[in-house]
Amino acid sequence: MEVKLFVKEDCPRCPAAKRAVEGLQNVSVYDVDSIDGLAEASFHGVLSTPSILVLDSSGHEVAAWRGEAPDPAALYTVLAN
Repeated sequence: MEVKLFVKEDCPRCPAAKRAVEGLQNVSVYDVDSIDGLAEASFHGVLSTPSILVLDSSGHEVAAWRGEAPDPAALYTVLAN
């Protein structure tokens, strides 16, 4: 599984989202203020920060939190399955 985190520097909820993915492997962080980050966000339909997407090995979305930081336990549960 792959985790994609979309953040913005002035986002008040982004620090909580960053803490939620701390220590996880296969996490890609995208700053939507950058061209590459905005392009990746657009590709995945991310319109707000923070957003966390969990993708399976085929690149299909299996879980997502858009505009909110997930409870770390909920994120770990998704990753464990």
